[in-house]
Amino acid sequence: MITIDFFHDVICSFCFPMSYRMRQVQKELPEIKIIHRSFALARTDEDHVQMFGSRENAKKEILSHWVHANQNDDLHRFNIEGMKKADFPFPTSMNGLLAAKAAGVVAGESGYWDIFDALQEALFVNSQNIDDFAVVESIIKNSSIDFSKWQQAFNNPETLLLVEDDFRVANTYQLTGVPALIVNGKYLINGAQPLEQILQAIQTIKEKETPIIEVVDNDQTKNGSCNMEDGKWVCKD
Repeated sequence: MITIDFFHDVICSFCFPMSYRMRQVQKELPEIKIIHRSFALARTDEDHVQMFGSRENAKKEILSHWVHANQNDDLHRFNIEGMKKADFPFPTSMNGLLAAKAAGVVAGESGYWDIFDALQEALFVNSQNIDDFAVVESIIKNSSIDFSKWQQAFNNPETLLLVEDDFRVANTYQLTGVPALIVNGKYLINGAQPLEQILQAIQTIKEKETPIIEVVDNDQTKNGSCNMEDGKWVCKD
């Protein structure tokens, strides 16, 4: 069994193309288990100010990242001009991460993934402020998630603890950025890699992780066997 912890943030531009590729990975390898994990690039407004000097500078700098992320994206979906014209500061991480985690509480990993992707599309394609709770609510209502159950989960302090637990797991792996895949708890695939490279890495890991049958040799018994010796089959009782 291959298990992948997929660490990402709703405001992470390179997580947008990576999520699309991981859906393709899941189709190619339906037997693998993908666990979605929260990672916060900017928990609060103050984080943007600390990193970029001001909220205005944050938006300008982050939009320059979008140019590269759009080149990385297989579908080139980023609406950079739309975000330039948008009259709100660049969002922070926590509302979106909590909204996705609440969806996961209600509808499992698939529910989490659907809302995570919808939040990213709202930000990167539709130039919507996913810090705005009304925007988040609209996204949930337009999904298959039971809104009432989602609302209860969103407001439940235990859901925030689940998000914080993801942060602790990320720290355990010493992750400093996203997207990041941790495969079977010990292999790191870092960054928005091409689909072919992701699949090849997983295949290599699968080969490494294939159980090896322990050979027991008991000299007291002589069971029949056939072996290759000097290029010939030799069978012994």
